[in-house]
Amino acid sequence: MDLISKIEMISNALEDRKGYDIKKLDVRNVSPMCDAFVIVSGSNKNQLQALCDAVEEVCSDNGIKLKEREGRAESGWILLDYSDIIVHIFSSEMREFYNLDHTWKDASIIA
Repeated sequence: MDLISKIEMISNALEDRKGYDIKKLDVRNVSPMCDAFVIVSGSNKNQLQALCDAVEEVCSDNGIKLKEREGRAESGWILLDYSDIIVHIFSSEMREFYNLDHTWKDASIIA
């Protein structure tokens, strides 16, 4: 599965669980750590966990292996590292605090 197909699959799973302000960034030209970020916000810890579960399920079902998971819904942020794609799941407060949208402003937006 190519990168764009994986990103769309992850984005669809996030949309299905009512994640909002989803940003898909191509970071290949600005970072060696991965090819893309998917950033999403959730409104409460239960939704953050549901977003995380949805991504883990769809990736597992499609043979995409989770390399590392950090954070917890209770802390307001979860990071899912799939090697080429890193998914950042935030509460609105934590998203504003970490401000990845600004930090990675030089990355290309994936439509």
